[in-house]
Amino acid sequence: MILDSAILDSAILDSAILDCTELPLKPPINCEFSGLRGVIVKETAEQHFLKHNDAGSWIQDSALMLSMSKEVPWYLDDGSDRVHVVGARGATGFALPVGSEAFEESGRSLVRGTLDYLQGLKMLGVKRIERVLPIGTSLTVVGEAAKDDVGSIRIQRPHKGPFYVSPKTIDQLIANLGKWARWYKYASMGLTVFGAYLIAKHAIGYILERRRRSELQRRVLAAAAAKKSGSNNDVEKADSLSDVAKRDRLMPDLCVICLEQEYNAVFVP
Repeated sequence: MILDSAILDSAILDSAILDCTELPLKPPINCEFSGLRGVIVKETAEQHFLKHNDAGSWIQDSALMLSMSKEVPWYLDDGSDRVHVVGARGATGFALPVGSEAFEESGRSLVRGTLDYLQGLKMLGVKRIERVLPIGTSLTVVGEAAKDDVGSIRIQRPHKGPFYVSPKTIDQLIANLGKWARWYKYASMGLTVFGAYLIAKHAIGYILERRRRSELQRRVLAAAAAKKSGSNNDVEKADSLSDVAKRDRLMPDLCVICLEQEYNAVFVP
């Protein structure tokens, strides 16, 4: 059990780590099927059946019939002190071990079987699972330590920070978190490299596009200058041509919209 001495003077301690044995504050729950005694018991019942699908075959399926949980107040004890634990079922890493599991086959009633068959069902039975946290289970709890009105210490979910209730030791929890931290580190590195690649690709594409547009503009301006210098030489030749020849000579330079004036712009895709 790891508790800061400040808990003795303050109502709330930011964090606490306990590795102790779980014991009940009130009479424990007697399990119906497994015969165990525990502080948290969860019973579930699932109806298993075969149903007739559209393809004409039978497929197995199940439906939840019952889900019931029971809990009595309990505490952790390391031999020197006890700490009440609140809200353990919502903690990270908390899982109830299976105490018993049984399958009860459905009865062979002819009338019931006929009715189910007409509905496209074949009842197989009920699967009952009993999960229990037995007395004496060793648990590691990481959470917020606080004092209640009578001065007793309890561990609860903090407003900010982790809340773990697990059968693993604190060293195992740290090793597991370290493994996930390494995965997150590798994933962040990969995403960083991918983001840098996308930025570089966009920048290179932008530079090449600007260069292509600049080259195209230079060529258009050079062609316009060459045409302007050559038009002066063609004026004297054009005066000696007939009207039909002049029309044919001007056709390639006409605007494709109005077909009356010479084009003065180009389309750059």
